[in-house]
Amino acid sequence: MKIAIVTETFLPSTDGIVTRLLATVRWLRDQGNQITVIAPDLGISEYDGIKVEGIPARPFFLYPDKELAMPSRRVGAILRRIQPDLLHVVNPAVLGVAGIYYGRKLRLPLVASYHTQIPKYADYYRLPFLKPILWTWLRLLHNRADLNLCTSKSVQEELIAQKFRSVRLWKRGVDTARFGPQHRKDSMRLRLSGGKPASTILLYVGRLAAEKGIERIREVLASSPGTCLALVGDGPHRPYLERYFQGTNAVFAGFMHGEELAQAYASADLFVFPSTTETLGLVILEAMASGLPVVAGRSGPTCEQIEDGVTGVLFDADRPGGMKEAVDRLAGDADLRQRISRGAAELASHVGWDEPSEQLLGYYRQVLQGDLRKAPSPSVDTRSP
Repeated sequence: MKIAIVTETFLPSTDGIVTRLLATVRWLRDQGNQITVIAPDLGISEYDGIKVEGIPARPFFLYPDKELAMPSRRVGAILRRIQPDLLHVVNPAVLGVAGIYYGRKLRLPLVASYHTQIPKYADYYRLPFLKPILWTWLRLLHNRADLNLCTSKSVQEELIAQKFRSVRLWKRGVDTARFGPQHRKDSMRLRLSGGKPASTILLYVGRLAAEKGIERIREVLASSPGTCLALVGDGPHRPYLERYFQGTNAVFAGFMHGEELAQAYASADLFVFPSTTETLGLVILEAMASGLPVVAGRSGPTCEQIEDGVTGVLFDADRPGGMKEAVDRLAGDADLRQRISRGAAELASHVGWDEPSEQLLGYYRQVLQGDLRKAPSPSVDTRSP
């Protein structure tokens, strides 16, 4: 099968969307499919033998460190040249507009996937009046696809309520070969703790952005002198966060990848995930696969991944002191930490990338056969994530 993938983000950017895409395109290629990725031009023309077609990109004002590509006729020219059997538009919003337009114009079987709660971000950037407009825009784009995919049941329910059509669940996954407790390193622990390896190390991995709710972690540091926070990642909110956490035991470690990232997960004591705006949160699974107990803000997607007290601890992100209580619950109970660590690692060990990639290929085949085209969405997808 010849598959074209239009995505708003790709290498060298690092986020959950890129992580999923890399695992997916490798698996699809290994099954004998021919893959072409169309993405913002950030200097990458090939990934592991897979062609990457770049579209000129420019910085986005809300994320100055993130470059986006505008809708371009070049997308249509590429699609006409490669003549794919199917087009998958990932997270259509800007460049994806061209993917949707030319997919329809060229009458290609068309799949779209929803990965980012863009309307919810409007509240964090003090633009709440944009939420209805954003939902209308996203619905307009997605409802031109033959099939829409999302990554959690709670988001599926929300999209159906917003009148998105043909919405199906795309299962979660994690690189079980890369992440694991065996990657623990004393040198990494020294780095994450700012030279205080005896501290209780809280780890955050992800973009440093307003919608992530990272400020909630300061209350834990303020009340626990023996605790430090390692922030792995970067983003537009970093200058503000550096000021906000000034005088606390917070270490801004920057981006980490590959073995270095695996070591960071395995060398910390607790993973903290304060965000409630995610469509899934793949970093939760990476932490769990590393045997790292997770403390996460309660939301639909986190509740689908974490059983409170068994594979992690959930807290009410809207309640002052909620995160501190959850961290204290784990930090003060070594037996609970060990039980959760074992339970999380066991669960994650069964959630590799092969199954969601195989599921996606099955969706592609169904769309090609016309089995799912314009079919009504189920009220709730009851299949396991």
